[in-house]
Amino acid sequence: MDVVSDAISAVHLGHPSSQRVRTGGSWCARLDPYAGAGFYVVLKGSCWLRTDGDTLVPLGVGDALLLPHGTGHVIADAPVDASAAEKAVPFERWLADTGPRDETELLCGKYRLDCSRLHPLMAELPDVVHLPHRVGGHLELRAAIDLLSGELDQARPGSCVALPNLLDLLLVYMVRSWMAEATSGSWPGALGDPVTAAALRALHSDPAAAWTIDRLAAEAGVSRPTLSRRFTTLVGRPPMAYLTWWRLILAAGLLRDTPNTLAGIAGRVGYGSPYALSHAFEREFGTTPGRYRVEAAGRSGFPS
Repeated sequence: MDVVSDAISAVHLGHPSSQRVRTGGSWCARLDPYAGAGFYVVLKGSCWLRTDGDTLVPLGVGDALLLPHGTGHVIADAPVDASAAEKAVPFERWLADTGPRDETELLCGKYRLDCSRLHPLMAELPDVVHLPHRVGGHLELRAAIDLLSGELDQARPGSCVALPNLLDLLLVYMVRSWMAEATSGSWPGALGDPVTAAALRALHSDPAAAWTIDRLAAEAGVSRPTLSRRFTTLVGRPPMAYLTWWRLILAAGLLRDTPNTLAGIAGRVGYGSPYALSHAFEREFGTTPGRYRVEAAGRSGFPS
């Protein structure tokens, strides 16, 4: 897999949820912080979003907005100050009370994420990713929005499969669009650097391989010092340290999502024995693989 796919897959839990909301008049709704990511797409009209950190964002037709860290917020028909935000209706109650008016139409939803071990690319996303509609901009994102809104218009054959997959696609395209426009952050730079990007592609395509710094430098087409310097500067840790960390993140995901034995997981992530994996895992996570699996089962509902 590639870095963006892996970064999302490592934290993705269950199926996302979405709904199409039509409202009008004066309205103001609040959503408390949650473990996951949320999004809005404005299909008609306009509205305003205010985060708990007092970031105020105007949203117009065609705008998409991602809240990658589940930031609490208020969404309303007009700009909201702190005092008005305190009087906002809880989001679920607002959804139940929306009437037949359709001055404003929103596509909104949530992704369930395991936020305990975020890939740094996901952690680096700002609290609010605002992607204003621009003619000719982010064509893949616009296509995904059109397909998604069409599926939500009416029940169609195959919708139960199409909807969650389109929602996952929407998340990928919103992250891609942020990376294309980002003016700060290390990961857009890392994936835009040909040497670092080549090394990351190699590590993510086969993390269990017997990688060495020499082999990775050859894959990237540069010398060992050049690879180490550029990779460490952009990613924040040396190549082999990143590989060790990523293997352990993969192991954590397999413990969380599968019934595989520790020996089976060790082989899949590049460790020669369950003991070697267990030792490295406890050093990184501060707990044994067995305890981690039990705790993860409690969070996700997967049987231990």
